Amino acid sequence: MGGFGDRLAGAMARRGPLCLGIDPHPELLRAWGLDTDAAGLAGFSDVCVAAFADFAVVKPQVAFFEAYGSAGYAVLERTIAALRESGVLVLADAKRGDIGSTMAAYAAAWAGDSPLAADAVTASPYLGFGSLQPLLDTAREHDRGVFVLAATSNPEGASVQCAVEPGATSGRTVAQSMVDAAAEVNAGVARGSVGVVVGATLSAPPDVSALNGPVLVPGVGAQGGRPEGLAGLGGARPGQLLPAVSREVLRAGPDVAALRAAAERMRDAVAYLGENP
Repeated sequence: MGGFGDRLAGAMARRGPLCLGIDPHPELLRAWGLDTDAAGLAGFSDVCVAAFADFAVVKPQVAFFEAYGSAGYAVLERTIAALRESGVLVLADAKRGDIGSTMAAYAAAWAGDSPLAADAVTASPYLGFGSLQPLLDTAREHDRGVFVLAATSNPEGASVQCAVEPGATSGRTVAQSMVDAAAEVNAGVARGSVGVVVGATLSAPPDVSALNGPVLVPGVGAQGGRPEGLAGLGGARPGQLLPAVSREVLRAGPDVAALRAAAERMRDAVAYLGENP
């Protein structure tokens, strides 16, 4: 899977190593003076599209659109299309994970030819990494990317992700096994298209040095992760980390210029992460 990996590396080099979230939480809608309905959702999304048009990656949080039913999905489809038209890579934060034909259907929706399909999608491997195979196959066929949850920063995740893999004599954690499985998929290509998700606030992140793919790092800003603390996270190489920020920037809205300026400040703060070795 080399297509998305190459596109992402190019976008990060040109536009900076930053992923901006579109998280239309009801509290944010109200703070922006918008109604908490599909019209408010559309207005919020339109402002974000206008403000983020010159950035590398934008990550709509699917759940906040899904909450409005079919009307919310219609807004999401338009948002994805508008971002891609402006040259932005779109990462659908859907966190889908299932087995067999159900996983194949999710794959068709988010990585196939559906109006919802983005440049990449997040996925949960905690039914077993192998359960993601239909998604990995569909993404490869369509030159899309997949970001696999490995080590998230929520406290509940540690009981599973930090557990030692059953039968592992080396003490390898479950999170590390997910990173290692993604690395196997990326083997043999210059830039892999299967990335992992590693929280910015983790004190003991998994080793991503052999991943040969991107590392999405959520939790920067309002959740406590600081740009200056990210360099070398999990043994990452320069240019490998893609910090993700949402509320820290979105609170600057609804003015488009103010929102863009907040995003630019964050991009400047993480710019060193995109430097070549």
